[in-house]
Amino acid sequence: MKKKTVAILVLLVAICGAAYWFWQKEKNKDDGTIKLFGNVEIREVLLSFRIGGRLDTLRFEEGVRVASGDMLAGIDNTPYAIGVKEANAALLAAQANLEKLRHGYQDEDIRAAQAERDQVAVSLRNAETNYQRFRELYDQNVVAQKEFDDVASARDQLRAQLAAAESQLHRLRGGYRPEDIKAAEAQVDVAQSQLDAAYTSLNDTEIYAPDDGTILTRIAEPGSVVGAGQPVYSMMLARPIQVRAYVTEPQLGHVRLGMKGLVYIDSHPDEPIEGTINFIATSAEFTPKQVQTEDMRSDLVYRIRLLIPDNPQDRLKNGMPVTVVLVPEEE
Repeated sequence: MKKKTVAILVLLVAICGAAYWFWQKEKNKDDGTIKLFGNVEIREVLLSFRIGGRLDTLRFEEGVRVASGDMLAGIDNTPYAIGVKEANAALLAAQANLEKLRHGYQDEDIRAAQAERDQVAVSLRNAETNYQRFRELYDQNVVAQKEFDDVASARDQLRAQLAAAESQLHRLRGGYRPEDIKAAEAQVDVAQSQLDAAYTSLNDTEIYAPDDGTILTRIAEPGSVVGAGQPVYSMMLARPIQVRAYVTEPQLGHVRLGMKGLVYIDSHPDEPIEGTINFIATSAEFTPKQVQTEDMRSDLVYRIRLLIPDNPQDRLKNGMPVTVVLVPEEE
C-alpha cells in the first residue's frame, strides 16, 4: 500500500514538473516581438530676426498653437523703408545715366561743335593767306623776322585748334565709348542689387511661423532692442514627431527600415500610436542614462528612430518616456 502511494506521489510530481516545464517554454517562447524603451523627440526652433531693431510686435503668448505662415513678431521697419527709397532713387539715377550714354550726345551739342569747327577753319584760312603774304614780304626784306614769326605762330595755333575741333566733333558724332557704357551698366547692376538687399532687409522686419506648431517661450518683449540673430520666440514644431529608442546587437538583425512599431504611453496604455522606423544607427553606443531597459545600462546598443505620422489629441510630448513594441511582419 505504501509503495502504491509513493508511486502515485512520484507520478504527480512528474506531471507537475512537466506541466511547469511546458508553461515556462510557452512563456519564454519567442514570438518575434521586440520591446524597447525610449523617449519622444519633437523638434524645437528658435525664431529670430536677420537684422537688428526695436521690437514692436509680439502677437502670440506662450502655449498658443500657430499655423505655418502666421506672422509672429515684427520690429520697427522705418529705417529699412527709408533704405528702400534711397536704394530705389540710386537705381533710377544709374538707369538714367545708362540711357544717356546709350543714346549718345544730343544734336545740339553736335551742332555747336560743328559750328566751332567751321569758325576755326575760317580763321585758319585767313591765317594761311596772311602767312603767304608775310612770307613774300619777308623774302623781300620788307618785314622783320619777328613779325613774320608772329604770323607763322598764329597760323600754327589755328591749325592745332582746328585739329582739336575736328576730334571733338568726331567724338560727339560717334557717341560715348563702349567702356563708359559697360561701366554704366555695371553701376545699374550694383544699384539693383542694393535695392534687392534693401527690400530683403525690409521683409526681414517680420517673423513668420516656419510650420505648424506651438509657442513655447516669449524670450523678448515689445520695446526691446534686439540684435540680428537674437531669439525672440522658441517654438515646438507640430511635425515631425519621432521616438528615439535603442536596440541591442542581437535585436539589430530583426530590425529594418520601414518596420512598423506601436508606441505606448502611461496615460493611455491601451491606445498605442503607430510609427515607422526611419533611422537605424550604423555605430553602437552606450545606453543613455535616461533610457530604462531591462538589460544592463552598460551594454552597447544601436539608436533607432520611429516617425510618428499622427499625434492624436497631442498625447505625445517632447521628452516623454514611451514603450515601443516592434512586431515583425509575417512571412
